[in-house]
Amino acid sequence: MTYFVLKAALSGLIVAVVSEVARRNTHIGGLIASLPLISILAVLWLWQDTADSERVAVQLESTLWYILPSLPFFLAMPMLLRHGVGFWASLGSSSLLTVALYALAASLMTHQ
Repeated sequence: MTYFVLKAALSGLIVAVVSEVARRNTHIGGLIASLPLISILAVLWLWQDTADSERVAVQLESTLWYILPSLPFFLAMPMLLRHGVGFWASLGSSSLLTVALYALAASLMTHQ
C-alpha cells in the first residue's frame, strides 16, 4: 500500500507542478506537459514491479499508438476556444473526439 501511495503522490506532484508552472508561463507549462513524464514513470513502475523487458517494450509501443489519436485534442480545443466556444463545451467536444479516436485506434490495434 505504501508503494502505491508513493506512486500516486509522485505522479500527482508532476501534474501539480505543471499547473503551477503554466500559471506563470504557459509556454514552459506546455513544454513540461509535453514531456513523457507520466510514461517514463509508468515504465519505471512497471520495470520495478516486473523486471520484464518485453512487457515494458509492449507498454511503450502501445503508448505510442495511443498518443496519435490524442493529438487532435490539442488542435481542436484551442480552435474551439478561439472561435468563441465556451471552455467546458470545448473541453467536452475535444474529449469526445479523443474518445472516438481512441476507440478507433483500439479497434484497429485488435484487428492486426
